Amino acid sequence: LTAPPELARFNELLADLADRLKPALVHVRVRRPAVTKDKDDSDTPGEPRRSSGSGFVIAPEGLIVTNAHVVEAADWIQVRLSDGRRFGGKVVGRDNRVDLALVKIDGVENLPMLHFADSNRVRVGEFVLALGHPFGLEQTVSFGIVSRKGTPLSVAAHGFDFIQTDAAINPGNSGGPLVNM
Repeated sequence: LTAPPELARFNELLADLADRLKPALVHVRVRRPAVTKDKDDSDTPGEPRRSSGSGFVIAPEGLIVTNAHVVEAADWIQVRLSDGRRFGGKVVGRDNRVDLALVKIDGVENLPMLHFADSNRVRVGEFVLALGHPFGLEQTVSFGIVSRKGTPLSVAAHGFDFIQTDAAINPGNSGGPLVNM
């Protein structure tokens, strides 16, 4: 069976879009100080806690957006670019109310980047791609639609609306972009 030409073209356009977006996607690895669980064992430090998330370049000289919870309380941040290079990162801004953070890496220039769009213009039913590094896998892309928007979540800061999607978002996707067409 061959796909109808319209469907084949749509499939090609989605893959082309993913190819254009992925170079600006980064993997963010963090280490947090150890937490001693047992008061009787306070002389023995525990192991540092490690976790990871995603992010994306928004300025060619190394400014990266991720989620604030990805880098929260980190004493070490490493950013891996799509070309495999690794850099130490430093949090230069964070807003916990909307769960966003800015991380800066030094010694880079002319990085591929993504631009922010106006989320107020996104419509329910639009196709979206979610990019990230879930479960430590590199450069994943999932496809879905905008399922709902405009309704604030009770667990978040008052006055902020959210975009709900059915695109797969898994542990490690945090900080990665959600992109409409």
